[in-house]
Amino acid sequence: MASEQHTSGNELGRFLRARRTQTSPESVGFTPGASVRRTPGLRREELASLAGVSIDYYIRLERGKETRPSPGVVDALARALRLDDEEHHHLRELAARAANYAPEPPPPPSRTVRPHLKLLLETMRPNPAYIVSRSMDLLAWNPGGLALYAGLADWPAKQRNLARYLFLHPAARELFPDWEPLVRACVARLRAQAGTSPDAPDLAGLVGELVLKSPDFAKLWERYEVIGRKNVQKTFHHPEVGVLTLRGQNMHLEGTPGQRLCVYTAEPGSPDHDAMLLLGLSAPEPAGHPDATTGRQRPAQS
Repeated sequence: MASEQHTSGNELGRFLRARRTQTSPESVGFTPGASVRRTPGLRREELASLAGVSIDYYIRLERGKETRPSPGVVDALARALRLDDEEHHHLRELAARAANYAPEPPPPPSRTVRPHLKLLLETMRPNPAYIVSRSMDLLAWNPGGLALYAGLADWPAKQRNLARYLFLHPAARELFPDWEPLVRACVARLRAQAGTSPDAPDLAGLVGELVLKSPDFAKLWERYEVIGRKNVQKTFHHPEVGVLTLRGQNMHLEGTPGQRLCVYTAEPGSPDHDAMLLLGLSAPEPAGHPDATTGRQRPAQS
């Protein structure tokens, strides 16, 4: 119990420290002084003054020794740090978790994809579609959904994870011309998940691997951003079908916490739609699929 409290309190402190060091004094009305700042962003005493709390109290918050800030203090800190609505909500969740603990952490979300959801993926063809876990593991897909991420099919099924692909697969930077904002949004999503579930083994394992293997991921992880630019459209420089721009839609699946359905579409008759059709036709059928060895089955001619 004590170790869980320590972890939760530290997560709150890490978020406050990251946001403080990324908030410029000028942005909150402080006039730059003549003294040299040893760290970027706001000093602890400056943020404490803006939020109306004592410097000692704020230091205890950052160090995880104070784990029960009142809602008024949380809101004051959010205003002082110029947090937007999503970041403010995340701060409230961290504070609530630090103050209230369950005797045992909740079990991780199920990775089992129900049969009717796999059937749903098939009915969406030729639109690329897949289901991912909260840690971005690829749990199920239709042929176009897997083929969309060039080279991902070369990895074993258990290794297929979209965050791992973006940072560690050699094809990812060539596939996405806007790779940098894409990975920032990816890390922000994982940060938000890990902030409220810091002891979750699925998230901790993935983050630990990427911090060790990708300097780009490690730098973004330390920034502690919890929101990212949400692209409605995504452009792929695909080695099989050329350049195509698709509109994406993510949906949380009812009855399966932690799982999301992701679908891509294009305007019928457009070059992007033609490329999407070609991608679906050229993608190999999944093992065991009735069309995998016999070809597409056509209705019998009378």
